[in-house]
Amino acid sequence: MTPTQLPTALAELDALALRRARRVLDGPQGVRVTLDGKPYLSFSSNDYLGLANHPDIASAALLAVARYGVGAGAAHLLTGHHRLHHELEAELAEFVGLPAALLFSTGYMASLGVLPALLDRHGEVFEDKLNHASLVDAALLSRARLTRYPHRDLAALDQRLAASTAKVKLIASDTVFSMDGDLVPLAELLALAEKHDAWLYLDDAHGFGVLGEHGHGALALLDAPHDDRLIYLATLGKAAGVAGAFVAGSADLIEWLVNKARTYIYTTAQPPMLAAAVSASLQVIAADGWRREHLAVLTDRLKAGLAGLPWPLMASDTPIQPLLVGSNAEALRLADGLRSRGILIPAIRPPTVPQGEARLRISLSAAHTLADVDALIEALRALAQHD
Repeated sequence: MTPTQLPTALAELDALALRRARRVLDGPQGVRVTLDGKPYLSFSSNDYLGLANHPDIASAALLAVARYGVGAGAAHLLTGHHRLHHELEAELAEFVGLPAALLFSTGYMASLGVLPALLDRHGEVFEDKLNHASLVDAALLSRARLTRYPHRDLAALDQRLAASTAKVKLIASDTVFSMDGDLVPLAELLALAEKHDAWLYLDDAHGFGVLGEHGHGALALLDAPHDDRLIYLATLGKAAGVAGAFVAGSADLIEWLVNKARTYIYTTAQPPMLAAAVSASLQVIAADGWRREHLAVLTDRLKAGLAGLPWPLMASDTPIQPLLVGSNAEALRLADGLRSRGILIPAIRPPTVPQGEARLRISLSAAHTLADVDALIEALRALAQHD
């Protein structure tokens, strides 16, 4: 696209109700936020456990800053790999029940590092059609053949794997799908990986901290999570309330990634204070089971309260509760109507979701109260009556 074409292209986004705009947050993240100077009740973040402003986690970061400064100052393979990073990797591996772990700056960078480190043009990646964009981009960057299969259709995946002649096969899938909130059939997916001698790459960005009795994530739902073909990714800026990501798997896998994952090798390490904050967060995640219990109560309340509306909730038992609206313009109208009532929920439109499936992505947090959910239910019912 040329510079002179940009104004026309932006106007086309406006015509399709697809232009995005940023809003400026003042103050801490939470269920009560101030955006562009206005207060809102927010159902818009991925802070599922309400830890983004937890005092113990903030104190751990401040103490680390006082002791170790702010920046890491170098890549991990130079002098940037701090003892706090090293100890956190061991903690994370133990937390999810795998032999070893490796920190990355973001989940996006993790996927962009892992897949090209394991695959080349002789390999093939098999991905659910609703996977996060980072998994798709990682497959493209690896130069391997990319094969998409219908959402959660493991019979179709089985057929595609059987037909493949690739030297290396890798199945990549979200565990909790970020815009639908549903869960992949984990045991069946691992069985297919074993049947076809494929890697299984699980992106647990929206399950870590939320799934499992102690918040250990999707692997807690598996009877045997120690298979060497398993590659586990989780992000640390959602339920954990901090920033960054990690990949866990066999010791040999992690050693290979240290040597071959370009997004790990060629970037400055995260500030050590973030590692200290994540370490404190893991303690809160494991100890505060009430947060996950409260999320379940909130979810049930929301489902009961929104039953019978013109826009159905999609099938999800996670804190992600998408309200399927349909058209882009209608989703924006509802989001605007809620915002005028002091409630913030994003309208999710293509290309993030398929055409004709625009939605409001309601994101619940353990910091929400039953009264907060009731206020949302009342507002949506009022908007439905004005249709």
